[in-house]
Amino acid sequence: MTDHALMQQILAFRGKPENQSPHGNFLGLEIIDIDRGKGVVRIPYRAELAGNATTGVLHGGVITTVLDAACGISVICALEQRATIATLDLRIDYLKPATPGQPVTAAGHCYKVTRNICFVRALAYHLDPEDPIANCAATFMITSPQTGEARAERVSS
Repeated sequence: MTDHALMQQILAFRGKPENQSPHGNFLGLEIIDIDRGKGVVRIPYRAELAGNATTGVLHGGVITTVLDAACGISVICALEQRATIATLDLRIDYLKPATPGQPVTAAGHCYKVTRNICFVRALAYHLDPEDPIANCAATFMITSPQTGEARAERVSS
């Protein structure tokens, strides 16, 4: 269930160019749902993202990206205030190939936040999370209590 106030904050935050991932924008990554410590994102299928032109199966890097994004958004939704984060570790088990023509959804859950490190699990799937394409375990580092322009100004000073 969407936390509407949190969703509005996240969408406003991501609406600023300095807070967007050019790679995520290129892939068409969209936030589907969020709640405290949880995030669901989706990437639409595009044939040019296939790792195998003959079968049309998406490249594993696309699956990695959607999982990393779901994990990152779940961390952002778990933190009490906005902060800059970075992926420390992302371990993925690929369970089956993605089905050509279908979008890939990933749902992440940040289950533990410490002072500097956040721990996350996520699944990538098409329609049913009970039939995953891949799963992952990840850790994220809180790199700065500032984001976007405020961080850029501090770094350049």
